[in-house]
Amino acid sequence: MNIEHISSKENPLFKALKLLQTPGSKGQKARTSSGKALLEGIHLIQTWMCSPDLDTLLTSDLGMQNPEIAEAVYAHLEACPQARVFQLEQGLWSLFSDLVNAPQIAGLINLPQSSLLSPAQQPTIDGDVLILDRIQDAGNVGAILRTAAAAGFTRVIALSGTAHLWSGKVLRAGMGAHRLLTISEGWSDQQILSAVTAPLFAATADAELNLFSMDKTLAEPVAWIMGSEGQGVSEDLMVQAKGVAIPMNPLVESLNVSTAAAICLFETLRVRRSTI
Repeated sequence: MNIEHISSKENPLFKALKLLQTPGSKGQKARTSSGKALLEGIHLIQTWMCSPDLDTLLTSDLGMQNPEIAEAVYAHLEACPQARVFQLEQGLWSLFSDLVNAPQIAGLINLPQSSLLSPAQQPTIDGDVLILDRIQDAGNVGAILRTAAAAGFTRVIALSGTAHLWSGKVLRAGMGAHRLLTISEGWSDQQILSAVTAPLFAATADAELNLFSMDKTLAEPVAWIMGSEGQGVSEDLMVQAKGVAIPMNPLVESLNVSTAAAICLFETLRVRRSTI
């Protein structure tokens, strides 16, 4: 195995890694322009292991002493011999990694085409869709993506203002769900209304429509909208969507958005399985 070494923070690849990890729009721009995202942690590496999209592995002296990491590296190279492996000097690892006391392995993946196309380049979207409307907490976004994959909702669109879907925090919270999803981000309300063909349903606390009375509706394709933690679903989308309430104790004002998404998506799954 040919391992390439990185010993300086002036190394071009190391600089690129740091840029991919930059918070906010700067990091998003770096991921979009390079067409790559950084995976951190053994679980995410194992999720993409043996995929040609994982074209670069990164570890350290300490990392290669970990049997699980060494096994992952060798297994991936056996399946994808064109992949490159870089070993960072120990002092450099903490300068780019967000993880503390975690197994020292990371990787670069090629972003799927759906994540690189602008909304104008994407065709009309038929079938089920999950729409994230300005959900800002990366943990919530990642949890929702994981739930969507588990419930069989494979098409996810994030509106502008949502936490970036390929950021490190969202990737880690998603626990590998990204590989099962077709995801797009940076859409506007109007682009959603123009492209999505399924009827829109917005989870909102004050709606008259009860989630658990929608068996006939949920048997057909739907577009669920989950709104931001503080402001909920935008007015422009609410005009075109039907509000749906999750029955709950009136002493509780609302649910966390990731919890609400889980209830709505799995109720959709329950309805469809009960009609088979």
